[in-house]
Amino acid sequence: MQDRARIYVQAGGGGNGCLSFRREAHVPKGGPDGGDGGRGGDVVLVCDDSLRDLESFRRRSHFKGRRGGHGQGALRHGADGDTLEIHVPPGTEAVVEEDGTRHDLVHPGQRAVIARGGSGGRGNKRFAGPTHQTPRFAERGLSGEESWITLQLKLLADAGLVGLPNAGKSSLLARLTRAHPKVASYPFTTLEPVLGTLELDDRQLVIADIPGLIEGASAGAGLGHD
Repeated sequence: MQDRARIYVQAGGGGNGCLSFRREAHVPKGGPDGGDGGRGGDVVLVCDDSLRDLESFRRRSHFKGRRGGHGQGALRHGADGDTLEIHVPPGTEAVVEEDGTRHDLVHPGQRAVIARGGSGGRGNKRFAGPTHQTPRFAERGLSGEESWITLQLKLLADAGLVGLPNAGKSSLLARLTRAHPKVASYPFTTLEPVLGTLELDDRQLVIADIPGLIEGASAGAGLGHD
């Protein structure tokens, strides 16, 4: 079961402002009409209760938001970039390595912005004034935020395998799920809980392989602590 992941995210950059002047048949010297660039798309984590682990991030670990559209003439502003949503299971803690910000996603539908899109550049119309009526420049859009994000899943199991040492709990977990617990012929092979995900037709079930229970287990008996 994948309960840790590290991903790289980059929000979309802002679109560039437009350098343009009004040109019509009866207006030979029209003023500036360059539109602004659109804002870059944010990168957002979304808590999704249909997920149970971070397995999908083994296949993909880099995410980039959509850039804002560029401004155009006739005061046409660029479209804002679409928000990029990254779905994670309930119980996920996300740490933005760039500044140490932490986000705990617990409730289904909960959202957390982890990288904000860059602002769009201003078109030359924005710079026109009484003393500067024909500005021949426009702004470029700003870059979006980017950072590595550490994801840690703090899971509660749906079911636990409880029994005496060497009862076959680890073997059963390995057969039911894709977990790879240590299996051996001696007792107390499992020293700490191991989680696995059972894939059903319409849902996932998290199963925990719990260390063998004997008298005094709560004080560390059988775990090599004495």
